[in-house]
Amino acid sequence: MTSENSPTVLISPAMAVPSRYYRPVVDAFGRRGWSATTIPRRGIGDGAQPPSRALDWSYADETDDLAAAVRLVRETSGGPVMILGHSLGAQLCAMLGRRRDDSAPDLVATVAGSVPYFRHYPKGGVTEWCTAAAVPLATAAFGHWPTPGFGAPAPRTLMREWARMVRTGRTPFDGADPISIPTFAVRLAGDRLAPAAAAEHFERAFAAASRTTWTYSAGDCPPGGSVGHVRWARTPDAVVDRVVDWWVHRLGNEGIRSRPRRGVSITATTTPRVPGPIIEA
Repeated sequence: MTSENSPTVLISPAMAVPSRYYRPVVDAFGRRGWSATTIPRRGIGDGAQPPSRALDWSYADETDDLAAAVRLVRETSGGPVMILGHSLGAQLCAMLGRRRDDSAPDLVATVAGSVPYFRHYPKGGVTEWCTAAAVPLATAAFGHWPTPGFGAPAPRTLMREWARMVRTGRTPFDGADPISIPTFAVRLAGDRLAPAAAAEHFERAFAAASRTTWTYSAGDCPPGGSVGHVRWARTPDAVVDRVVDWWVHRLGNEGIRSRPRRGVSITATTTPRVPGPIIEA
């Protein structure tokens, strides 16, 4: 299923999910001969300094972290780079995909990507609207978005950008033209945090001719598996198989110009329990 020119996969986590939670995803790619690593989210994980009034950042800052990782892989391996973004990490993929420099990935895969505009949700999106309305007040009072709510503290500016997206449907990755990077978008069946309308809104950021969409349903799950918004990553083989097959059948034969590459390692070794969010991007 693989090629010597298969891409290096950089995983962009969801909000409040530590990088080590994705170790099963990294291992699943490894069993298929692909190199993968997870790019930690700012403020999340062991030893990370959490956001505060004095320590703040934005969507653009997190995108810069991904950009630096892409450049590092290109410097050390020379092969194609795929960003696999989960939830908010998928939104960062879209932001990075709009860049016109050497930090843009060659390929994008997303899981549970969405635009969380309140009108996309059941019951008029009341829960989503109220959460977004609380963000300016809470972040002004605390200097950041406190736990609970999203499973971990979140930075003030990023949360205000997220809340603006919920209220207006306008995103940090809006652009005049759709992103033309080859993209594989995975939806999770029954995902209340990323319903179909929110997923469709997100996917419109990518050109239809360059985009493939697949819905991961319970029938595709291995025994004991899940299509949950976060828990899919505990038993990710079905998702990883689809990503690899997409690359092989749609792109592998076409070839992506590359040089011999080395693997990228990851230091995470455990798979912890992740708190369930009230609502997540």
